[in-house]
Amino acid sequence: MNKKIQSALISVFYKDGLEPLVQLLHEQGVTIYSTGGTQQFIEKLNLPCVPVESVTSYPSILGGRVKTLHPKVFGGILGRRANEQDLSEMKEFEIPELDLVIVDLYPFEETVANTSDEQAIIEKIDVGGPSMIRAAAKNHKDVVVIASKQDYSLLENMLRDQNGSTTLEQRKHFAAKAFEVCAHYDVAISQYFTPKQDNYFLASIPSPKIMRYGENPHQQGIFYGQLDTLFTQLNGKELSYNNLVDVDAAVQLIREFDANRNAQPEYTFAIIKHTNVCGIAARASVKQAWDAALAGDPESAFGGVLVCNGTIDSSTANAINEIFFEVLIAPNFEPAALDILKSKKNRILLQQKQSVSSLYQYKSMLNGVLVQQQDEGNYEKWEEAGGRPSTDAERADLEFANLVCKHLKSNAIALVKNKQLIGKGCGQTSRIDALRQAIEKSKQFAFDLKGAVLASDAFFPFNDCVQMGHEAGIEAFIQPGGSIRDKDSVEYCQQHQLALVMTGMRHFKH
Repeated sequence: MNKKIQSALISVFYKDGLEPLVQLLHEQGVTIYSTGGTQQFIEKLNLPCVPVESVTSYPSILGGRVKTLHPKVFGGILGRRANEQDLSEMKEFEIPELDLVIVDLYPFEETVANTSDEQAIIEKIDVGGPSMIRAAAKNHKDVVVIASKQDYSLLENMLRDQNGSTTLEQRKHFAAKAFEVCAHYDVAISQYFTPKQDNYFLASIPSPKIMRYGENPHQQGIFYGQLDTLFTQLNGKELSYNNLVDVDAAVQLIREFDANRNAQPEYTFAIIKHTNVCGIAARASVKQAWDAALAGDPESAFGGVLVCNGTIDSSTANAINEIFFEVLIAPNFEPAALDILKSKKNRILLQQKQSVSSLYQYKSMLNGVLVQQQDEGNYEKWEEAGGRPSTDAERADLEFANLVCKHLKSNAIALVKNKQLIGKGCGQTSRIDALRQAIEKSKQFAFDLKGAVLASDAFFPFNDCVQMGHEAGIEAFIQPGGSIRDKDSVEYCQQHQLALVMTGMRHFKH
């Protein structure tokens, strides 16, 4: 059913983009009601505007907290045009019909982001706005509701093309968007007052991005999030579902390594394949870090996602340019390096603007949602439980290996030497299988395990891992401990003068 707009209530915080729509409404003979700053905006355009106060007979009170909360306003929005009782009461109480409601909401999220002043934040909790939006959306059979400035031009074009009329389908579409706006707003306020999950799982992320497909071509994929706050894309095709999964794994890993934590600068380069790190190293220069990371497993690096915590220079770019990769992430790129890397138009280059800082992780599970805190930290304690304490060089490698192991799928083993991953086993159904895989990987690329260290994401249930590692040349181990048979591994290390560190912190990643 088509409805021609004859009256409109306009009360918005954001005026940008509003002028052409207001001009069109005036040209189409629409009576415009408004209040406050919006009224002044319309009057400055030399357009007629009826103050809401003249309808309600009440001024704006309580410092502007109460302007439109009045039966004459809500009666005009909620009155059903096909209901004789409603029409009779509207006539009796001189309530004008309102066919169009253009209302946005106070910028609550922006205020929270820009100030810690609680009073300023509280004042940006809109009351009348959501109420009018919900009322208009509820009565969408008769009323058009616009709850976001993003829809100003859409409505303008619609009214121009349809001579001031809208269809029921169009009004229902705007109503659905309006309820989404209100729901998002309420979630943001609730999260401010209750930042931790309490009685409900609350999440609202606007602007869904439709992916080409999901994990496989027959699956639909959608991303909810604001990539622009994290990255500037400098080159390449659109990120795919699988790209995003690997990019997340990459940035979660690289945030563990601070380029300036030591007296001498140290840069870390990592290669991610199917969310697991297959190559990583820390060195004095970005180029050296890349060379060492690639050497750890040049075979698996093909088609991977690369991430670094230093500036990509032309020397590094030339070296990287020799292999095929999907994505490269770095905080900065030298102009000459960009020229080299942009030689392949589909290659995705992301300049990371800030670290990922979410406090929680989420998984869909059994028609519900699992929520947990991020796995922060490396170890809770540093207990030297072996036959000798770890040396300074071993400790540096053990700390490095433990962080790497934390980002491998469980069961996981990481073998590290001189802050270079030289073997890894992950996603195995037993820890000994993970170690076998790690040792075979190191042999594949001819690494000498003499002097290497071994990290395990969980405890050793038997002494078979330390024994197998020792026989391969490893003399220092790090694990969380916590097995009822910890003493088996401890005794083996003590008997063979091996270093064994118990951290008290498990790093399962399923």
